[in-house]
Amino acid sequence: MDNILSVLVFFPAIAGLLGFVVDKESARAYGITVAAIELFLALWLWFSFDSANAGMQFVEMIPLIPDFGVSYYIGVDGISLFIIIMAALMTLIGMTSMSVTKNIKNMIITLLFLEMTMIGVFVALDAIIFYLFWELSLVPMLYIIGAWGGPLRIYASVKFFLYTFAGSLIMLVGMLFMAYVYHNLTGVWSFAITDWYALVLPVDYQLWLFAAFFFGFAIKVPMFPFHTWLPYAHGQAPTIGSVILAAVLLKMGTYGFVRFSLPMFPDASVMMITPIAVLSIIMIIYTAMVAYAQKDIKQVIAYSSVSHMGIIMLGIFAMNAEGIGGSVFQMLSHGIVSGALFMLVGVIYDRRHTKLMSEFGGLASVMPKYAVIFGIMLMAAVGLPLTIGFVGEFLVLLGFYQVSPIMTILAGTSIIIGAIYMLAVYKKTFFGPITNEANKTLKDLDKKETWSLVPLVLIVIWLGIYPKPVLEPIDNSVKAMLVFMDEKAITKEAKDMIRVAKSNEGGA
Repeated sequence: MDNILSVLVFFPAIAGLLGFVVDKESARAYGITVAAIELFLALWLWFSFDSANAGMQFVEMIPLIPDFGVSYYIGVDGISLFIIIMAALMTLIGMTSMSVTKNIKNMIITLLFLEMTMIGVFVALDAIIFYLFWELSLVPMLYIIGAWGGPLRIYASVKFFLYTFAGSLIMLVGMLFMAYVYHNLTGVWSFAITDWYALVLPVDYQLWLFAAFFFGFAIKVPMFPFHTWLPYAHGQAPTIGSVILAAVLLKMGTYGFVRFSLPMFPDASVMMITPIAVLSIIMIIYTAMVAYAQKDIKQVIAYSSVSHMGIIMLGIFAMNAEGIGGSVFQMLSHGIVSGALFMLVGVIYDRRHTKLMSEFGGLASVMPKYAVIFGIMLMAAVGLPLTIGFVGEFLVLLGFYQVSPIMTILAGTSIIIGAIYMLAVYKKTFFGPITNEANKTLKDLDKKETWSLVPLVLIVIWLGIYPKPVLEPIDNSVKAMLVFMDEKAITKEAKDMIRVAKSNEGGA
């Protein structure tokens, strides 16, 4: 158990290298086996995790460049634990349901390397190690979109890369300056995030550094107005690419705000609550309305994804346990639900090679199992009580209501708008008479598709009814972070805001 995080990070990459000697016919089975072992290790990590301990656990540190304070420094807490498990789960389910047949061996190897970079981001406690995994994650996704995507795949992959890489460069400048400031104050170099937490920076420094990290994280989320790369990426990516992108890669941005921005720059974070809340509400309402105008089912899900990421951002900057804890839970909810929806769109695309709603209608009569699972996931997406989508959204809105009731009401309209466009999609696709002859002979879910989707349905219902096993570790780590932020804040505004949050926190 001392090195379980290193095993989790590097096992997929080592298996990916060994995959080059696996024959093409066995590549899928090999990839599924590796991903299943990785998920088992992630669940073992959860089983061994001390939920009552709010700090970092399973910490490993190996000096790499001691003169400049760069170390292989990794660890996990309640905030990152379940995102790691979700990354392993969605990789396995994505491989199991994958319909790609062209260069399947290359796809499997690419996904294994992508899994390494994703988990590496969520365990890294050294800024340079974090940045390396962050940047390396771009390469496999760029390849997946460019090699297996649609007609505009090159444009979509280049736009995805340029947007995210540009934001990452600005973030790197902020990281280097943080290390420089730490050296000036202490006389030693360090890129350890936990060392940076101890710095109490002047407000003007905090604001500039917050801005540097903001661009890197906001583009990855993606926040308005940096969101335009995402619909192209989703629209052109193969199904497995959209699943991993929506479920895990977008969470790197929101996770970055929680791991870096809030604890390092508490005063700047409080000062930026209103601007970020405004951008988040624009994300929530504007992209929901754009989703309603779409004719392509996959584009509806893509814009819906942006809208729900706005809810996560709103909760992060609520500065209380309900909001932040709800946001972390919503990261899991969004990952599972949006990943499942993209898989479901892929199912119908494989049969009809179209994603236009006008090409369908009446599918419930010929694909009843498909219609039921699609309906459950749509209900979770709009936040129906007793589904996983309700828990996170409720906590986020409850948390931000303490900051601004008016903004919370505006954000809450997303539930209404989301229900309108999601139910419209369902009505156009599944109800009414079958007017297209090609739809009369469609096959319902096969065994592979059913076994891929049913676990996600069970998770959606289980965590919607009983979320405590997940919320408790998250809540403990979030509360510890709030206490730390309160002690570190130097302005009265920040101290008052965080104190209010602490006094009101009932726990998620």
